Amino acid sequence: MGRKDQKKKKQKNGDLVDPEQQELNELEGCSYGCTVKELKELMKFRGHEGFQKLQQDYNGVLQLCNRLGTSPTEGLSSASSDIENRRKVFGSNVIPPKPPKSFLRLVWEALHDVTLIILIVAALISLGLSFYHPPAGDDECQVHDETESKAGWIEGAAILVAVIVVVLVTSFNDWKKEKQFRGLQSRIEHEHKFSTLRGNEIIQIPVGDLVVGDICQVKYGDLIPADGIIIQSNDLKVDESSLTGESDHVKKGEMIDPMLLSGTHVMEGSGKMVLVAVGPNSQAGIIFTLLGATDDDEEDKDDDKKKKKKSKDKKKSEEGTDEIEALKSAESVDGDKKDEEKEKKASAGRKEQSVLQAKLTKLAINIGYIGTAIAILTVLVLILRLCIEDFAIAKKDWSVKYIQMFVSYFIIGITVLVVAVPEGLPLAVTLALAYSVRKMMHDNNLVRHLDACETMGNATTICSDKTGTLTTNRMTVVESYLAGNHYKSIPKSDELPKNLLDILIHAISINSGYTSRVLPPESAGELPKQVGNKTECALLGFIGDLGKDYEEIRVNYPEETLHKVYTFNSVRKSMSTVIALGQGSFRVFTKGASEIVLQKCDWILGPDGNLKKFTPKDQQLMIERVIEPMASNGMRTICIAFRNLVSAGNPVQESDEQIQSEPDWEDEANVIRHLTCICIVGIEDPVRPEVPDAIKRCQSAGVVVRMVTGDNVNTARSIATKCGILRPGEDFIVLEGRDFNSKIRPHPDADVDPVLFDKIWPKLRVLARSSPQDKYTLVKGIIDSKLNPTREVVAVTGDGTNDGPALKKADVGFAMGIAGTDVAKEASDIILTDDNFSSIVKAVMWGRNVYDSIAKFLQFQLTVNVVAVIVAFLGACLVKDSPLKAIQMLWVNLIMDTLASLALATEMPTEDILKRKPYGRTKPLISRTMMKNITGHSIYQLVIILAILFAGDKWFDIDSGRIDSSSECTQSSRPSQHYTIIFNAFVMMTLCNEINARKIHGQRNVFEGIFRNPLYVVIWITTFVAQILIIEFGSIAFQTTPLTIEQWLWCLLLGIGGLLWAQVVTSIPTKKLPKSIRMGTVTNKQMAVIDNKETTAEEDLADRGQILWIRGLSRLQYQVRVVNAFRMGLEADSFDRYSLSSAYSQHSLRTLAMRKAASGTPTHRRSVDDGLQSN
Repeated sequence: MGRKDQKKKKQKNGDLVDPEQQELNELEGCSYGCTVKELKELMKFRGHEGFQKLQQDYNGVLQLCNRLGTSPTEGLSSASSDIENRRKVFGSNVIPPKPPKSFLRLVWEALHDVTLIILIVAALISLGLSFYHPPAGDDECQVHDETESKAGWIEGAAILVAVIVVVLVTSFNDWKKEKQFRGLQSRIEHEHKFSTLRGNEIIQIPVGDLVVGDICQVKYGDLIPADGIIIQSNDLKVDESSLTGESDHVKKGEMIDPMLLSGTHVMEGSGKMVLVAVGPNSQAGIIFTLLGATDDDEEDKDDDKKKKKKSKDKKKSEEGTDEIEALKSAESVDGDKKDEEKEKKASAGRKEQSVLQAKLTKLAINIGYIGTAIAILTVLVLILRLCIEDFAIAKKDWSVKYIQMFVSYFIIGITVLVVAVPEGLPLAVTLALAYSVRKMMHDNNLVRHLDACETMGNATTICSDKTGTLTTNRMTVVESYLAGNHYKSIPKSDELPKNLLDILIHAISINSGYTSRVLPPESAGELPKQVGNKTECALLGFIGDLGKDYEEIRVNYPEETLHKVYTFNSVRKSMSTVIALGQGSFRVFTKGASEIVLQKCDWILGPDGNLKKFTPKDQQLMIERVIEPMASNGMRTICIAFRNLVSAGNPVQESDEQIQSEPDWEDEANVIRHLTCICIVGIEDPVRPEVPDAIKRCQSAGVVVRMVTGDNVNTARSIATKCGILRPGEDFIVLEGRDFNSKIRPHPDADVDPVLFDKIWPKLRVLARSSPQDKYTLVKGIIDSKLNPTREVVAVTGDGTNDGPALKKADVGFAMGIAGTDVAKEASDIILTDDNFSSIVKAVMWGRNVYDSIAKFLQFQLTVNVVAVIVAFLGACLVKDSPLKAIQMLWVNLIMDTLASLALATEMPTEDILKRKPYGRTKPLISRTMMKNITGHSIYQLVIILAILFAGDKWFDIDSGRIDSSSECTQSSRPSQHYTIIFNAFVMMTLCNEINARKIHGQRNVFEGIFRNPLYVVIWITTFVAQILIIEFGSIAFQTTPLTIEQWLWCLLLGIGGLLWAQVVTSIPTKKLPKSIRMGTVTNKQMAVIDNKETTAEEDLADRGQILWIRGLSRLQYQVRVVNAFRMGLEADSFDRYSLSSAYSQHSLRTLAMRKAASGTPTHRRSVDDGLQSN
């Protein structure tokens, strides 16, 4: 084996550099005091073992930083030469993506479609038989002249050409689609940045630009972009389930477990880490590298099955053993039991199939049954009639011509099946979704999952956050209660007691995330820039308004000197920080929801800053006179307090508590008590000016908006009233989370009672003081409720890590692009890039437009299919031949409908789309109005075609194209004007029906807004011109013959008649039609069945013998898999790499890799895609 082959082989088995480069890196790594291999080895250890290994080999994290040439307090220098050298030695934080499928590969995959294979085989047989000429006298009926005999191959060749066109169109669309989403993915990846310390300055750096030695700040909600060692931490807890499968959060600390692994989520706390492994050398990178190696090996086995198979397997085993062992040790796998647990977790996390997918799945199955039955029946009728008439009655001898006739019958049957299945539907779905996704980008909706786009159109309920979504998230302190006075504006610092002002400034400056800052405005006249947590920024801004500087305090108390930090979470609803005062004494600062913190206060700083006892009665008066009035004006109220823990022997104040030794800081309840209240502040977050109108539009569209917030009930009520969620005169319910739980459960420990829940949720408009669990309970309860016959479709907004479960459970999850954490974004379906509720209304519009576009195409396509199938069947029964030839039906179904899907899928939404109620979960895809239109136009077209078939030759005074039974010859074997008129009239009626299909809700003016979509007009004219060319020049290839001007005018007149007939059909009252005529209805039971079979839909269908219409379903499912470009981190043309930010968060992907590592079985790309889809 040559050196080049060795390099290639090495790369395939997981290493991204060749041996020479690896050796060079190892040598250069020594200049940093440690090599890539040593750092990878270090990250294999967990828990206390990791701490011991760090101490043993590097003498602690500070010495490791020293070896790596970085400063824990200043970070790396910003010198580009140093950064580039580190990238060269330790690698980049990127993984070269798996190459995209080439166009030829997509063509090959499209050719695997069973229907097309059958057509190709039939066409080849027809082609072969066309070159066979029986000896003179063998054929009793010599109707062909020499020229026609020579042209007999054209029909088979034409079918092959049609198949090639279909394959090319399919492949090109798949290729184009993947390219678009790679570009979209790149935008997401390169916008993901991480707080990094470089040159003694905190800056936001794209995660792909991080290098070994970087000092990074981690905080609540972050997705760790590379492996690192903790330098300093505050109450840090991490979710490592994506790597280990363990759902419990892991407590991290400098001496407990200092290892932070890429791809894990920070669930609580904050800290600082030094990066030691990036890209393919990180733990998540190792998994992705292994998966890539496995895929390549599997492909090699398919291509070179007999070539060096044993050595390849052995080599792969040797290369992958170390990494797999590392993964096994990382998750401490307990064999099959662990795998079963992970299977359950993976299935539990699966999102249900989208509403449209469920309806299309059922519709495709039904159409498949009908199409198969009619196709088989058509072939049987043709063959049986021929056999009975020629062999049983006429007693004719067998001849080769019968083989050719049987093949032509078979082609007709297959073509009927092709026509019966709406082949253009997957393309229409893809185009409608892709078009809408692209347009939604301009409306600040970044769609991560394609199906979320159409699901949003069915939304009946939106559960929205308050802060940042309904409000501006530009928080400001406007009122305060200080030293016994209620200030309605910002007081002057000289009005406040000096001791109170001093303790207040320290309490706010120290007891806030150090990543929260207020920066000077970028230009004159602008407001100061708020960075980080907006509530903390409001408090820091309050210090600035008092004429003080919080930065001076932070310089004296650097983050690493903080003794203990209890970070904010949804359970505490507060944050506390402990600082050491010296001589064994400590001070505890606390801030949080006023009602909660006040309950822990025994003292308050009164007038002149003197201590006062703070009794429960005083607390109640404070709530009634200060907190409730602030909350009623829409303000968020925050209480700031402190407590001194003084060592024995030191002087104490009345409120101080003496301690004999350092307290147990893990006993939080004992630490955060007996507090002294410093002040209460009222923080205003104004309602976004565009929100009231957006909510009004939602309500007129039949979408109920509910506010779910952690704020005080009075604040929530006030904001909800300003937004228009609560309207005077309406019967609504406003509840706190505690009351909500008590009303939906028989007793506190019981499960939710659906009957009790159904009494609450229809009128519930505001849920205040709610926990993430309350939000999840509300969302799940509404989705599962059967109170509404059409079932509710729920959209949810969220920004916090703990919103993840609710976002995943919702039919559509919206994450905040600005304020949202990485965890929330990962759990979401759509990211609001402007955090604005009005963008959700635009998503509703586009979602409904997608649904309507698909419904329009269905109405159009099914009319074509019904007419073509019935004409082919009746032709077989009545005239022993189909008036519409196979190649003609292929043109109508596969070519023209592809263009029609493009035309109907690119209609723009109008405001009228928000004036009707949502469809809901179980409402049929094909409504009574649509079925009325399909049936009405099918009847019109069938009557015209059958009339021309049996009387057209007399009307137009032309030769009949029907079989002449007297001469026992088929005149239809050569093109005739008779059958050409049938084909042309059918296409003209279809083209006019394409205009009718633009309206699906009973509107009379089908031309309204037609010129708003120039593409539609261009495609319609193009199709019309193509039809002229086919008729006039198609000849034997399309089985046509040129028509006269008079015949053309008749065909056009019959087509225009369809537009007039549409007015008659529209006049039929829809409400008097039976509901049973609707199609695509999905019952609650069927929804459950479909949802449970989501990932195995194709296998189940195949098992039931539905393989011939699998193509439609598989391509629909492929739309979801394409969007996994978002998750797999595929790059766009303009980038040659992609960051690990989104790629690392693939829980199901890693679970799959872990399972593979544990079992030793290869993982196929298909299962990876399915895993991603189920996530």
